[in-house]
Amino acid sequence: MLTLNSLLAVLPLIIVATTAVVVMLGIAWQRHHGVTALVSAAGLVLALLALPMAYGAPESPPLMQVDGLAIMASTLVLLSALVTVALSHHYLTGYLGPREEFYLLLLCAVTGALGLVASDHLATLFISLELLSMPLYGMLAYSFRAERSLEAGIKYLILSAAATAFLLFGMALIYARTGRLDLAGLAAGLAASPDSWTLAGAALMLAGLGFKLSVIPFHLWTPDVYQGGPAPATIFLATVSKLAVFAVLIRLVLTAPIFESEWLLTLISLLALITMLGGNLLALFQSNLKRLLGYSSIAHFGYLLVAVVAGGSLAVETTGVYLVTYLATTLAAFGVVTQVSSPFSGEDAAGLHHYRGLFWRRPWLAAVMTVSFLSLAGIPLTAGFIGKFYVIALGVADSRWWLVGGIVAGSAIGIFYYLRVMVTLYMPEPGMRRRDATNDWGNRVGGLTLLATAVVILLLGIYPAPMIDWVVGLSAVP
Repeated sequence: MLTLNSLLAVLPLIIVATTAVVVMLGIAWQRHHGVTALVSAAGLVLALLALPMAYGAPESPPLMQVDGLAIMASTLVLLSALVTVALSHHYLTGYLGPREEFYLLLLCAVTGALGLVASDHLATLFISLELLSMPLYGMLAYSFRAERSLEAGIKYLILSAAATAFLLFGMALIYARTGRLDLAGLAAGLAASPDSWTLAGAALMLAGLGFKLSVIPFHLWTPDVYQGGPAPATIFLATVSKLAVFAVLIRLVLTAPIFESEWLLTLISLLALITMLGGNLLALFQSNLKRLLGYSSIAHFGYLLVAVVAGGSLAVETTGVYLVTYLATTLAAFGVVTQVSSPFSGEDAAGLHHYRGLFWRRPWLAAVMTVSFLSLAGIPLTAGFIGKFYVIALGVADSRWWLVGGIVAGSAIGIFYYLRVMVTLYMPEPGMRRRDATNDWGNRVGGLTLLATAVVILLLGIYPAPMIDWVVGLSAVP
């Protein structure tokens, strides 16, 4: 039964959905870019403030489970979306078409992400995943007059449809075996040794989610979509979308025993190894910064798949720590691309030559980019080091030595192309055409948010105890 207490548990989701409706009505009444961005940000802040009430709710609504994992992922989703809104405002000021609909699409996608991370039923999982994905098609193709943006939206649409087909077919096979769609029912129905049909169903579901996470060999859309989509849409795809999908993957693995089959774990281990090495090797040859970051994100989710393979009580803690560090780092790296590309003036400044000599023009932006790439490389005293340390420790604790070797080898390869970008920032400026951030970027909300994100990366690397305590506290909540 749906009660007031159960509604309290999903209050953040209700607030974000209500904000989307308010924004839609506001657009219909009178367009105002600044007001729309402000209302969107206010709704996300209110949802963040409502999280403690959701955390203390005595019961969850039907088909959902608002536990520690859901609260942790919801917090990260809302924070990432708030940073995206802050960076989007200045970026869209130069866009000649309607700008307000971008925030409406973003809020709808956030609603889907909040539902996805709390899904306890295959029906809510599917509906929330589609509510997250469909607005992304529009966000990626938002600057539709640019050929690459339209291509990015169409490519993501087609491949997401393929991923959905895999996911639904897998769900159908498991439902045919168990007759249940709730995760608890699946766990009970699959308590016996799995047969070939349930293994096939689980493998198809993993393939569907693998598309969303860019796991090799389901990664082919990633570099083109990252390059073609507007920078704020790419930020959202690289952070909120992947975070929500990985959270539901962890929930599936920890709840349904079919995903603990030795055969499936071997398959996931192989995919993790190929993903972490392949992502880094493919990034070596990139001269486009957005494509490079796309391949880098592939490698990072290859590292994170170690938590899926290892499972156990430490898996959620490792996932939480790694996602916090990954999100902060990715927001900072793509944030610099957004600032250099702001306001909108066609394709984003993504070529490495656009960033050559950035230190001599915009030293603070170069500093933020340097910090983010040091963190991506896992250098000590940055947040990325803490996340990578957790993943390696989990692999060692579970005796997954070849995965640990893959993490070390992938990280060594990654250092090369991360350093190549950092060196480019401090080289003398070339005589070619370049793009640059506006003179007042540091006085704007997006610029201040970007600087704060860089400080967070350093603070988490130097003093990670509060973050770890927060993650551990939520990981222990059933």
